[in-house]
Amino acid sequence: MDRFHELSAFIAVVESGGFSAAARRTGESQPSVSKAIAALEKRLGVALFNRSTRSVTLTDQGQRYYDRTKPLIDEMDDADSELTSSTHNVSGLIRIAAASTFGRLHILPLIPDLLSRHPGLQVDLILSDFVRDMVEDRIDLAIRVGPVEDPDAVVRRVVGTPLVCVGSRRYFEKHGIPKTPAELSGHNCLLYGGLTELAKWPFTGPDGRFSVPVRGNLSSNSVETIRAAVLAGVGIGLFAEVSLADELRHPDVITILGEFMSDVRDISLVWPKRRFVPARVRQVTDFFVEAIQRRT
Repeated sequence: MDRFHELSAFIAVVESGGFSAAARRTGESQPSVSKAIAALEKRLGVALFNRSTRSVTLTDQGQRYYDRTKPLIDEMDDADSELTSSTHNVSGLIRIAAASTFGRLHILPLIPDLLSRHPGLQVDLILSDFVRDMVEDRIDLAIRVGPVEDPDAVVRRVVGTPLVCVGSRRYFEKHGIPKTPAELSGHNCLLYGGLTELAKWPFTGPDGRFSVPVRGNLSSNSVETIRAAVLAGVGIGLFAEVSLADELRHPDVITILGEFMSDVRDISLVWPKRRFVPARVRQVTDFFVEAIQRRT
C-alpha cells in the first residue's frame, strides 16, 4: 500500500477522532481507512491507536509519530499551495510570537497593514516574554529582542537597538542621580528576570567593557512590569530602547549614564529550522523586516 496514503489516513483518523469520521473526511470507505492504518501499524511494528467501542485515541508511540509527521504533511500542503497560487495572494494561518512589550508597541500596530495587504491571511499573534519552543508550539515566525539561543533556528537580523538606563524624575529627586555605574550600588535597580541571582548590568568605560552588580526590591519576568515600576518612581531600569518608545520623550523620564552605554540588542526574525518555509511565512517575514526597520 502507498505510504503516503497510509500517512494521510493516519492523520485523518487522529484529527477527526475516529475511523468513520476519517472516511467521511477523506471520501474513502471505512474499510479502506482501516486497512491503511493496519498496514501502517504492521510496517512500523507498533500500535498507533487505542481502540474501544466508544473512542479511538493515540498511544504514546502514536502521539510521537503524529508530532513528527504532521509538520511534514503541512509542508507538502504548503508546497502544493505555493506552486498553484501566486505569491502575491498570500493566504492561510501564520502563528507569530513576540515579546509582550515589544509586540504591543511595535508589532501589533503593523498587523492592520499586513492584513490589508494580504486579506486571505489569518494571524495568530502570541505576546509573551517566555521564549517558546517554536516546533512544539507550531510557531511559524518569532520576533525576538536579544540573543537567540536556539541552535536549530534560522535567524535573520533586522536591526540593533541600544540599551538605555532610565529612572523617573520623582525617584531621582529623592535619591539623587548616579554619575557613574559604580554608584548604582546605592540605588534601587529593578531587575528583569529574578531576585535569586546577582544581576550585572553592562557598561563601557575608557578601559573597555565592564559590568556592575546591581540589586533592587522588585524583579519580574515581564518587561512591562519593570517599565511601569520605573515610570511610577520605584527605581532604575535597564531596557532595550525599543521597549520604552515614547517614554524617552516624557518629561518625567530621565536617561542616565549615557556615556557608559554602548551595548546593542539585536532585533531578529526567527524561523524554526526545517526543509521548507511556506511562501506566506517568507512574505510576512519580508513585510516585518521592512516595517520594523522603518519604526526603529
